[in-house]
Amino acid sequence: MRGDVLVPDDLTGPGAISGPTPAPDRFAAWPAWLARMALAALALLLVASAFVPTFPAGSRSPWQGAVDASVPAEATSEELDADEDYDQDIALYKVASKRIAAGENYYDFIVSEQRARDYPVNPGLAVRLPTLAYINAYLGTAGQVVAALALMLGTIVAWWNKLGEDPAIARQRRLACAMVAVGVSLALNRHYFPLHELWAGGLIALSFGLHRIGRHGQGGRWIGAFCAAALALAIREHTLPFVLLMAAFALWQRNGREALAWIALVVVFLAALALHLHLVARDVLPSDPHSAPWLVARGLSGWLANIAQASNLRWLPHWLAGPAVILMTFGWLGWNARAGLFGFLLSAGYGFAFMIAGRWDNFYWGAMVAPAMFAGIVFAPRALAGLCGAARETRLASAPLAGARGA
Repeated sequence: MRGDVLVPDDLTGPGAISGPTPAPDRFAAWPAWLARMALAALALLLVASAFVPTFPAGSRSPWQGAVDASVPAEATSEELDADEDYDQDIALYKVASKRIAAGENYYDFIVSEQRARDYPVNPGLAVRLPTLAYINAYLGTAGQVVAALALMLGTIVAWWNKLGEDPAIARQRRLACAMVAVGVSLALNRHYFPLHELWAGGLIALSFGLHRIGRHGQGGRWIGAFCAAALALAIREHTLPFVLLMAAFALWQRNGREALAWIALVVVFLAALALHLHLVARDVLPSDPHSAPWLVARGLSGWLANIAQASNLRWLPHWLAGPAVILMTFGWLGWNARAGLFGFLLSAGYGFAFMIAGRWDNFYWGAMVAPAMFAGIVFAPRALAGLCGAARETRLASAPLAGARGA
């Protein structure tokens, strides 16, 4: 009987289990009416996602036989190779790294470089943080290839270990790691090495894989996850929601030292961002136009399009890519551990943000969270089975459940 299933008070990893045997799903204690409402909402999202376009009107996605993303960059810098066409964003970031490698200071040229390419410099957030430009300038092309390969392999290993610590999902371990590989493999495309979201998103996936949630003040393993997230935040400010979610979970579990570290990271970052904006503002002219607004409510299309276009889902037609994004997000609830809840909140949180912020040409923001989402779809059948089981229940045996929790 479902009422006799024990719900774990916690998973100290989310792997090594101490105490009660984990419940097969997190919906065991849900009332039937709530489960039915959740099923109806999920069905509605899946149907809607199959019809919502994941590419702007008039463009063609890779599965249709042509990619409309690359346009020739304007030749405003001699550093560009004459025989290569780049996305205009990537061309700008590539030139920034080359100028740094030649001995120039980032803040001495970046505003004028963007202005010459008709890129906005007002507000200052339109100018990227300098971290990745300096890293790429130092590494060079060969170093970037090695770094991308190390990040991909390190992320896969981290997730293999993380998933292996929870025997309740032993059968899903290999497939989940395969999906992690699919998610992070985009980072091996050399063309995208100058793109900030590519590296920040990969580091978020690595941080999530390295993190172990502590229990009630006992602390977990978080130093490696903290370092990876700190680097991601230094590369792209869009990492901030991930860091805040980490801090919230640490506070929830009453892990004071970890929570303090995440909060300190936010404070240091905000100070660094203020300095960045100050340095950019020195070169901004009154005549510089203001950037087009980023708060553009695109609704469900914004969420699905960002994830699909910024990941390997771009090879699927929209009627498959859209539902896949929904199942990746919902599926995390099928892993009955705090890491599963974290994965759901991370995916859904960024998804909600993309629904209200970002234009069509900001689709690459989806790379911030897409690499960390893919494994969620492996747990979707468990989540769906659990939700359907709860929806069929007419009465929960709550007394035995409460007694077991107190044991």
